[in-house]
Amino acid sequence: MRCPFCRNRGNRVVDSRLSSDGLMIRRRRMCSACKRRFTTYERVEEAAPMVVKKDGRREPFDRAKIIAGLKRACEKRPVSMETIEQIANSIEATMAEQGDREVASSAIGSAVMNELHKIDQVAYVRFASVYRSFKDIDEFMHELEDLINQRKQASAPRAAGDKKGDGAS
Repeated sequence: MRCPFCRNRGNRVVDSRLSSDGLMIRRRRMCSACKRRFTTYERVEEAAPMVVKKDGRREPFDRAKIIAGLKRACEKRPVSMETIEQIANSIEATMAEQGDREVASSAIGSAVMNELHKIDQVAYVRFASVYRSFKDIDEFMHELEDLINQRKQASAPRAAGDKKGDGAS
């Protein structure tokens, strides 16, 4: 393992911890040359499925692409890197559990959208605008209207059960 700062190969593990989901080991390392610390993650390498793209091309599953898409969608949003990593882990685990040798890119995109919808609706709309490649503003507005309607439906039971009747909790 090379130090990301000075590229020296000599380092030692200072601390090791199991991730909260139990799927990774986080290791804090210290370079023997420059004495700086850095973090590495150790995961079991599983046989990743091939991803079938919209145009029929096939390429290996790449977790880094999911993280890159999530980072773009969540840019300047209150979504931590830990949450982005958890989403990527969840999607990767789901694909591995299915055991299919091939998975459609649309299935991965849908899984990302489902997760983003739960955590940040702005990030969800950003991702959806690229993933669904909206042709015009009408398609974009339709997606926003769906989000607004879902929010109204989710808050309607709370407002109806409010004893004060002012909507405040």
